[in-house]
Amino acid sequence: MGANSSSLSELPENEYLKKLSGAEAISENDPFWNQLLSFSFTTPTNSAELKLLEEATISVCKSLVENNPRSGNLGALIKVFLSRTKELKISAECQNHVFIWQAHNALFIICCLLKVFISQMTEEELQLHFTYEERTPGLYGVEHEDLIEELLCCLIQLIVEIPLLDITYSISLEAVTTLIVFLSCQLFHKEILRESIIHKYLMHGRCLPYTSRLVKTLLYNFIRQERSPPPGTHVFQQQTDGGGLLYGIASGVATGLWTVFTLGGVGSKPTPQQEQSSPLANQSLLLLVVLANLTDAPDSPNPYKQAIMSFKNTQDSTAFPSPSPHAFQINFNSLYTALCEQQKSDQATLLLYMLLHQNSNVRTYMLARTDMENLVLPILEILYHVEERNSHHVYMALIILLILTEDDGFNRSVHEVVSYCYVERIYLCLRDKYLHTNCLAALANMSAQFRSLHQYAAQRIISLFSLLSKKHNKVLEQATQSLRGSLSSDDSPLPDYAQDLNVIEEVIRMMLEIINSCLANSLHHNPNLVYALLYKRDLFEQFRTHPSFQDVMQNIDLVISFFSSRLEQAGAELSVERVLEIIKQGAVALPKDRLRKFPELKFKYVEEEQPEEFFIPYVWSLVYNSAVALYWNPHDIQLFTMDSG
Repeated sequence: MGANSSSLSELPENEYLKKLSGAEAISENDPFWNQLLSFSFTTPTNSAELKLLEEATISVCKSLVENNPRSGNLGALIKVFLSRTKELKISAECQNHVFIWQAHNALFIICCLLKVFISQMTEEELQLHFTYEERTPGLYGVEHEDLIEELLCCLIQLIVEIPLLDITYSISLEAVTTLIVFLSCQLFHKEILRESIIHKYLMHGRCLPYTSRLVKTLLYNFIRQERSPPPGTHVFQQQTDGGGLLYGIASGVATGLWTVFTLGGVGSKPTPQQEQSSPLANQSLLLLVVLANLTDAPDSPNPYKQAIMSFKNTQDSTAFPSPSPHAFQINFNSLYTALCEQQKSDQATLLLYMLLHQNSNVRTYMLARTDMENLVLPILEILYHVEERNSHHVYMALIILLILTEDDGFNRSVHEVVSYCYVERIYLCLRDKYLHTNCLAALANMSAQFRSLHQYAAQRIISLFSLLSKKHNKVLEQATQSLRGSLSSDDSPLPDYAQDLNVIEEVIRMMLEIINSCLANSLHHNPNLVYALLYKRDLFEQFRTHPSFQDVMQNIDLVISFFSSRLEQAGAELSVERVLEIIKQGAVALPKDRLRKFPELKFKYVEEEQPEEFFIPYVWSLVYNSAVALYWNPHDIQLFTMDSG
């Protein structure tokens, strides 16, 4: 599938587009609209196709920007679309292909125009363009309807009320995409938008009552993962007998644009990627995370975030706490399944984070599941393949694990799965203090619940400590050499190794606390850890007298001494099986009161003071990189640099 560049090159000279963008006003009742909207094409499925289309029509868009104050044709087009959406639900029920087809085409043109308008002007200027209209003689002082609010409200109604069928899939997708485009004004501002005209419309007035229904519909779109119907589903395929009346009507008005406005061709065979993907699910999820991360208004909190925070399971019959203006119910089992299956995408991981962090109903439900490994393993896979993921995706995965490990029940049920796959990837995060701190915090939360640690997991814990020990010695040696060099030369600046040393010692301290916690709470359950500890006992010698580690080393030193003595008594040339047997016997014989008790390790995730400074650029980088058939010129983007996504 690809764009037909020879056809696209003719678009700037197309008579209908030239008339739309010209200075002459076009009445809403003009037959022109039927002709303009009777084109057929396979909706662009990627940014490359839309880029070709946008490049071909940029002159048309700029002409409309220039002439719209006189013609009001943008407003006329929107009114034509609004008038046709009033019958969309009935049209879907009656399988009225022509009506839905033309309404979709109108919305597609509106979306393409809006994207150019928003990228080239302020919100105030955009709002002004929505007020221009054809001047009718004798009608003065008539109050203009607010077309922006009416269009936004219409798009939301379309999403929540029109049944999702093959013939309505494209217009539902276009409605979601158009809302994203409306909100994309954030992309063209370096600062976080806190007082946006579009935000105000969406969080107040006529749009507000639809908040919970919109969030619920977007969630269900994500859950269902409905694939896009075959290209051309909403278009009438000519029958072998020459076609029926509807085909004749459609083809009769399809002059001009019908032949030139084609991307890939009607009825072309979908690619394997298309067959496996759900553009509506992807786009709905992106819109959902954008809405949920809008900044609160000065006089009211973000209603979409409130809806995310408060919805409940359909099987939960308890009353909603009051007040809960945007609460609703959804099938948690279906949501859980979708989240487990979709964690390869950043936006699905971000949604999981939002639900676990903000919705106590979802968090309680997930922690009560007996198949948590279905969720945990995809999260661990993100960490296991950390080199292939962006830092934000890794960050989200780590925070999710940290939130989950705050629960002791979770730690008891899945600690083996987590520790087995997790520990060896921690060293990849050592260069980032925040990442490695959260890595170890999650491991620390589980440490008191470790039971029957696999030998591989135990070995990796000690191997990580070995790596840190070598790194500590290397930095210490570099610092010493640097200090000696500075004494013989007054010109060379002294490198600052203190910070590196502090970071490494902080990580070593946390690793020692994790080992100590496991030994103090479940020594007799973890012979493999004791075995690994004894096998690498020399690693710990240098830290016995180190002032930063003396306290936490007491139990580790005691365990090493106690079991080393028992092994010496048993003689030399012991097999692995015999060593493990001696360790198990010794764990029973070692009095528990000889191990010093430390406060239980428990780390909790605390969101930063201004989370929007991180999340809003992150969300829009996801939209920029992941939205279906949306393209923005990277040179126009102000919110983030292109390498930050």
